[in-house]
Amino acid sequence: MKHTEKTYRSVRWNRNNIHFMNMPKKMQILLFTSLVLAFSSCDRDEVFEKEQYKNVFALISGTGNVSSKYHSLGGETVGYISASLGGTTPTTKDINVTLVEDNYFIDEYNRINFDVDKTKYVLPLPKENYSIDSYGFTIPAGKVSGRLPVRIRPDGLSPDRKYAFALRVESYSAYEVNPERSYIIYNVEIKNRWAEGGGKTTYNMNAKLSEIGATYELQMPGTKVVQPISNNQVRILAGNEKEISKFAVLLTMDDENKVTISSYKNVEVTQRDNDSYYSNIFFIEDDGFNTYKTFRLKYEYKSGNKTYEVREELRLQFNQDEENEEGL
Repeated sequence: MKHTEKTYRSVRWNRNNIHFMNMPKKMQILLFTSLVLAFSSCDRDEVFEKEQYKNVFALISGTGNVSSKYHSLGGETVGYISASLGGTTPTTKDINVTLVEDNYFIDEYNRINFDVDKTKYVLPLPKENYSIDSYGFTIPAGKVSGRLPVRIRPDGLSPDRKYAFALRVESYSAYEVNPERSYIIYNVEIKNRWAEGGGKTTYNMNAKLSEIGATYELQMPGTKVVQPISNNQVRILAGNEKEISKFAVLLTMDDENKVTISSYKNVEVTQRDNDSYYSNIFFIEDDGFNTYKTFRLKYEYKSGNKTYEVREELRLQFNQDEENEEGL
């Protein structure tokens, strides 16, 4: 009798089946379980591979969906809300994305991170400090990124608080959005030529402090935080004081880098211009190895019923080439 291939496969299966039926019961259960697990594993692998190939976009941010960007005081600069597309195959359609402002995410960020300590809360950026011409942007077909410009006007923002606005994806035309990265909190940081906001700029200090009418002089090596206030102003604390509300001093630089010292809020301060070394000036210093931003200051300030004279030099090492690239 001549067997066809189909008949041969049938006979082979029947023989295997007979062999299976003759196995002990435990062996049958073990083999059946192994087959089920093998097929299940294949299904999971197939789903995983499909997931790997999916095109999913997300708004680019850091921890807590926060994106912090520095903006120079003294005018308008542009920041960007950026999106990135994942997936192993190129897209064939444009992804048209529309965002909408939603301060709920700022409220949630404050609640999670600061609870009832409202002094640390991120404040909604005032409307006069930014504008968005269009809330829509496109990730073109075949591309992996897109961005939305935001015009920022940081003048008037305090260096002692954080300001932000929040945007979320309202709609999109194709593919998928990562739900965990479908919103962003854009944190506006301020800076000028002399300092960055948030207390991040610390100058090395070499100072001398003496009480008017007394005979002692206190040497004060250490550091001092410099905060940006406007395009040509920074804030420091007088002497070795710690309270901003009582002892903050404003330094204003003119086009020739001459420094004018005045009160930021409540301190009684008087500039002294009678010292050839501490001549109330700012300059760039190069010692042949490093480059420094340098202040040399002399002033008097009042604390309680005492008046103190301060002569101080503040220096910050920096990379001039990097700042030139940033336009500072």
